[in-house]
Amino acid sequence: MLKQSLHYKLLQKLSPQQIQLMKLIQLPTQAFEERIKQEIEENPALDTGKEEPESFEETLEDEYDDTGTENIDTEEINIDEYLSDDDVPSYKTQANNYSADDEEKNVPYAAGITFHQSLKSQLDTFRLDEEERIIAEFLVGSIDDSGYIRRDILDLVDDLAFTANVFTTEEKVITILKTVVHTLDPIGVGGRDLKECLIIQLKGKEKTVIRSLSIEVLETAFDHFVKKHYRQLQEKFSISEEELKAVTIEISKLNPKPGSSYAGNNKIAEQIVPDFSIKISEGELDLSLNSRNAPELHISREYNNMLKGYQEATSKSKSQKDAVFFIKQKLDAAKWFIDAIKQRQQTLLVTMNTIMHYQLDYFLSGDERKLKPMILKDIADQIQMDISTVSRVANSKYVSTPYGTKLIKGFFSESMKNDQGEEVSTKEIKKILETVITEEDKRKPLTDEKLAIILKEKGYPIARRTIAKYREQLELPVARLRKEI
Repeated sequence: MLKQSLHYKLLQKLSPQQIQLMKLIQLPTQAFEERIKQEIEENPALDTGKEEPESFEETLEDEYDDTGTENIDTEEINIDEYLSDDDVPSYKTQANNYSADDEEKNVPYAAGITFHQSLKSQLDTFRLDEEERIIAEFLVGSIDDSGYIRRDILDLVDDLAFTANVFTTEEKVITILKTVVHTLDPIGVGGRDLKECLIIQLKGKEKTVIRSLSIEVLETAFDHFVKKHYRQLQEKFSISEEELKAVTIEISKLNPKPGSSYAGNNKIAEQIVPDFSIKISEGELDLSLNSRNAPELHISREYNNMLKGYQEATSKSKSQKDAVFFIKQKLDAAKWFIDAIKQRQQTLLVTMNTIMHYQLDYFLSGDERKLKPMILKDIADQIQMDISTVSRVANSKYVSTPYGTKLIKGFFSESMKNDQGEEVSTKEIKKILETVITEEDKRKPLTDEKLAIILKEKGYPIARRTIAKYREQLELPVARLRKEI
């Protein structure tokens, strides 16, 4: 039996404009600039030129005839919604933008040949037969960006047979590895592990008593050295504490990643572009938004002329109607995009301004111990926006401060109560923990249990496992590995 009935359902849907705005808010400065360039390329109604478009206040309510005689009503198109008398869009007139004479900085590129090209070119200095050259080039091609050969020699022998039709032995591959590849620059490349990499570097230097001793230590007691079993090393090699200290200093000068030191690898030089800038002026904080590369967007003159031509035409064809509808779609998209840029900048400024004043003590002093506990909800409640919006603002964005460029989400932290019942930021506790470890006696580093006791004495009752978690987040090793002589 068929039955019809009405059901009411409350649904929350995001409009395309809201989705576009959220995506723009999430983008950091460099990605935002690329997004603007992409929109300009895709929408011909957007123009970045500084030439002022002519504007007029007519509404197109004309009739047109496909054959020249039949009249059809057209949709109203309000030109004023798209065209402006102002040469500069309103979002470019805000005082938080950089001045027009600011230097434009582009991301630099490193010039030169790549790391592997450099290694292969060095093979030309060796006398090698055809098979040896193929093996040497194959070994060089197996070196990763850090300078290591991570694969097993037997696997390389098999690959040589299948891919290069070279049937050889492990012994020959190892011989070419040691006599050819291990002599290439930068010294240390081709090592199969850290131990071999360090030994190659030591053997490549001028021979001294300490370097010979360092090689012997690495070859016969590498595990003891890595684990800093200094007493066992002294007993094993019958050396004094001063000699062992000299060995430690000599090995510490070596490069554990020789490949990463090569400058001519044509990688883009890493550069962080801050999205905000905070300066201190006469004891007051001054916040600005990095929008110096936001172009002056307006409707193109060509589209303006198209609309004028349509308005002034006495007879209008079907193709002209289609053209006007296409123009209106592009004008709508352009208007939405410009409005989204304005809303993005307002949202970013309001959110960051609230964060700045919430952490006022920190931004005035630079002391991380003055960071207050702050979660996304704290800021969202103050600016009366959704938590997801605050998250999008804080995600992958940086702020330039007098104390360096900081990741915004780094200002957020959970709270923990001290022995007086006051809520303190976990950032403050981590900073104190880092200070205690820095000032410890490196001959007798503090264990996590002793660190927990010290922080408890300072008013922060924290469990040992929490100390271990914070220490790992600070990328600080356990006490045994912090030991020095």
